[in-house]
Amino acid sequence: MKSNFSRRQFLQTSAFATAGAIAAKTILLDSPVYAAEGADMVRFGVIGVGMQGSPLLNAAIHLPGTQCVACCDVYDGRHTLAKEIAGPNIRTTRRYQDLLDAKDIQALIVAVPDHWHKQIVVDATSAGKDVYVEKPMSHTLQDGVEMVAAQKKTNRIIQVGSQRTSSSLLAKVKEHLDKKTIGDLLSVELSLGRNDPTGAWQYPPPYDLSPQNLDWETWLGPAPKKAFDPLAFARWRCWKEYGTGVAGDLMVHLISGMQFVTGINQVPDRAYATGGIVRWPDGRNLPDLHVATFDYGKIPVYVRLTLGTETPEMMRLMGNRGLIEVSENAFTLNTQSGVDEYPSYYATNSFPQAMREEYMKKWEAEHAPKPGQEKLRETVTYRSTSYDDLPPHLWNFFQAVRSRKPVLQDAVFGHHAAAACHMANESWARKAPVVWDASANKLKS
Repeated sequence: MKSNFSRRQFLQTSAFATAGAIAAKTILLDSPVYAAEGADMVRFGVIGVGMQGSPLLNAAIHLPGTQCVACCDVYDGRHTLAKEIAGPNIRTTRRYQDLLDAKDIQALIVAVPDHWHKQIVVDATSAGKDVYVEKPMSHTLQDGVEMVAAQKKTNRIIQVGSQRTSSSLLAKVKEHLDKKTIGDLLSVELSLGRNDPTGAWQYPPPYDLSPQNLDWETWLGPAPKKAFDPLAFARWRCWKEYGTGVAGDLMVHLISGMQFVTGINQVPDRAYATGGIVRWPDGRNLPDLHVATFDYGKIPVYVRLTLGTETPEMMRLMGNRGLIEVSENAFTLNTQSGVDEYPSYYATNSFPQAMREEYMKKWEAEHAPKPGQEKLRETVTYRSTSYDDLPPHLWNFFQAVRSRKPVLQDAVFGHHAAAACHMANESWARKAPVVWDASANKLKS
C-alpha cells in the first residue's frame, strides 16, 4: 500500500467527493423600468457638451418627464452638437452663469474638465440648482471638502456621475454581501486595463478649434495660464493641471462600485501607490500604469490600472466563506465552506500506516456525510440584460429632484471615492505612502 496520496486521489475515491461537488446555475437580472406616468417635468441644463456631456444629454432627454432648456460650452462647435441632440430650440451660451440665472432651470448636468467641477458645483448649488456632476467629483481633496460643505449649506441635491451605484448587477452583489453569503469580507481586488491610443485619451482635437470659436481663457479657469493648446483641450485627462489621470477616469469607477456594495463610505486611512509613464510618453504628467493599495480600516483594497495592456474590468470580493467576481456585465458567486472537506494531507502523507488508518477511521466517523445528505458547493452566475447604467443613474437623479429624497452617490460619497484617487496620485508623486488626517482634513506622509 502506498504511504501517501494526493488530495485529488482522495476526492476521486472517497465518499467526500460528493461533498466537494459544485452546483452551478445562471440567473438573468431584469432591466430597469421607468415610470412614464406621473413623472413631473424636470427642466434642466447641461454645462459641458463634450465626450461625456453629449451622451448624458442624449440619455437624459429620452427619460420620461425631462426637458433640456439650455446648454453651455466654451467651444461653439458644441452648441451645434447640443442642438443636433436636443433640438434647435434649446438656448446655447458660453457662460455657465447664464444657466444659473435661468428661472426655468431646476437642475444641471455638469460634464466639464475636473479642474472646473468645484467652482461650478458651488456656484450652482448657491443659485438653488440641483446638480449631477461627472466623476471624479473633485479635482483635489480640498475641492471635495468645499463641495461637501456646499451641499450641506444649501441642502441641494448633488449626485456624482459614477453610475455603478445604479447598477442592478451591483445591487445584487450588495445583497449577497449584506447577508454575508461569502461570510466576513476580508479583502478586495479591483483591476482594469486598456491598450489603444483612444483608451489613453489621445483624442483628435476638433478640426476647426481656434481662439475664435473657443473661450480659451475661461477653459483654463483656475489652471496656470498658457498659450492656446488644442491638445490640452482634447486630452486634458493627461495633465494634473486639468485632470486626475487614470485614477480620476478609471479608478474612481472601481472605488465607487466597491463603496456601494461593501457599505464602506470613508476616505481611506492610508494609501500607497506606484507605477509610471511607461506606455504613452506624450508629454503627460500623470501615470499610465498605476497600482495602489488602500487601507479601509481592517480591509485592504488593491487596485491595478494600466493603459498598456487590455484586461477585463474586474472586482473581486473575498470572504472567509466564498468569493464574488464581478465583470462588466455579470458576476459569479462561489461559496466555500471554510472548513476541511477532505482529510489532512499532513496526516495522510506523514503518518505511519497504522496511525494513518486510525486517523482515517476517525475522520470517516466524524465527517463522512450520510447518504442523501451530501453538501453541494454552490456557484451562481448573475447576468445583466443591459449594462448601460447611465439611464438608470440619471433617472435616479431626476427622481430625487422631484421627490427631494437623498441620492446614494451624494457629495459625501463622491468626496470619499475621489479622495482615494487623489491619495493614489499623491502617493505616486511623493514615492511614499500617504495617510489621511481626518481631524485636519489633509494628507500627511
